[in-house]
Amino acid sequence: VGAVPSGQRQARSLILAPTRELAVQIEQALRSYGRHLNLRMTVILGGVNQSGQVRAMARGVDILVATPGRLMDLVQQKHVRLDAVSVFVVDEADRMLDMGFIRDVRKLVALLPKNRQSMLFSATMPDDIARLSGEMMRDPARIEVAPQGRTADRITQKLYHVPMPQKRFLLSKLLEDVAMNRVIVFTRTKHGANRVAQHLEKQGIVAEAIHGNKSQNARQRALDMFRQGKARVLVATDIAARGIDIDDVSHVVNFELPNEPESYVHRIGRTARAGGQGIAISFCDASERAYLRDIERLIRNKIEVLPHDLPELTAEQIK
Repeated sequence: VGAVPSGQRQARSLILAPTRELAVQIEQALRSYGRHLNLRMTVILGGVNQSGQVRAMARGVDILVATPGRLMDLVQQKHVRLDAVSVFVVDEADRMLDMGFIRDVRKLVALLPKNRQSMLFSATMPDDIARLSGEMMRDPARIEVAPQGRTADRITQKLYHVPMPQKRFLLSKLLEDVAMNRVIVFTRTKHGANRVAQHLEKQGIVAEAIHGNKSQNARQRALDMFRQGKARVLVATDIAARGIDIDDVSHVVNFELPNEPESYVHRIGRTARAGGQGIAISFCDASERAYLRDIERLIRNKIEVLPHDLPELTAEQIK
């Protein structure tokens, strides 16, 4: 990385991440790996007051980890300069595209020195990201670790065909199994995440919800509660599917199937980390059958369907 630049408000290395949680996690990992290296580093992200971030950048840092929106904001306010960056990393590049950050990324890249080392990390490589890498890099080398779309061999995948009104009942029933001791439940919407978490709390199950409408402090608290084992269930939108690394997640439950099949791969990849085993359970309503077909086409596998003994839908539920 080299010495801290003499110029103020500068960074030698810049790492961009799509979500605040991932940015925090990357910075924590860097502090752990580099604890004997005397490197200065900081993280810049939205959802919190900027004054601490401005102070941290005043003297310059070796490594800056940031989310694109807040970084662009501080660059425009002239609190951060990018003309000394020699190493540039984009993590979860395809998620940047999904979340609409590509415009900010392009603006930030335009401010970087032409002579630099650039790296893009991405679990999937859609055409737009391949084009972006061509714009950002000169004669880039592509390194592929695993076949695209392939799910971890150590994850057992199961599927229940269940009407939407009965999903919460089935989830409660499954959670009677004590083997489901650290569970991430994914919903498609923020309101859905809140409703599921509230339902589980009423059942006496400690659950935390994490999504984009919550403050950064609330999101971090929910993650910490789950990481420390104080909450058995984390109910999340896809914001938590990317990059968040929590040990010993026993099960992932797709309460609602994602409308993008790649998101399924990322969701279930939250379990079976670091050589462990894991189980992924998906609930599929009749309206989600097309999503299921897309997922099975991507992973090149039929997910095992399990029977359930849920009661018939009531007239109120049908209504």
